[in-house]
Amino acid sequence: MADLLWDDVKCFFDPDLVGSLPDVRVPDASVEDWQVVLDLVAERGWQCEYSEGETVLPVPRAEVVLSRPADAECPNLRVWPVAGVLVIFRFYAADEVDFDVDVRELQGQERLDVFCGFLREIGRQLGKPVLMDPEGGYGRPVLGFDVEADRVVLLAEPLVR
Repeated sequence: MADLLWDDVKCFFDPDLVGSLPDVRVPDASVEDWQVVLDLVAERGWQCEYSEGETVLPVPRAEVVLSRPADAECPNLRVWPVAGVLVIFRFYAADEVDFDVDVRELQGQERLDVFCGFLREIGRQLGKPVLMDPEGGYGRPVLGFDVEADRVVLLAEPLVR
């Protein structure tokens, strides 16, 4: 059974209502948590590409990425859990695993199920919640992986247009 039903949450995936790039995050993280995520990407065989600026490089260890100088360009790890769904991890800080998705790629029940599965994988591996905030709405999650429920749940009332 699906974690969430498209008809119940489609408003949170409407780029006109919430923006096209919601922020997804794992709060209270650590360098070790970042490494767990990097290991998960490798273990699952998800297509990925790590870059610093325009330079594509092999995926380094988390402690290397997160110990870069403060004035260094922020590296990105692009991950495709399935074709047509791109997740971009941004290594802003060690204490929060931060990534973006494009809601335009997450339309319909099938893509929602892929997204929920991705959040579940990360949340289960870390044993931590994975929260999605609307673009520009940091700290007001609308849905996320709930560790105790072991599924993705709705965290806000659906928006009415």
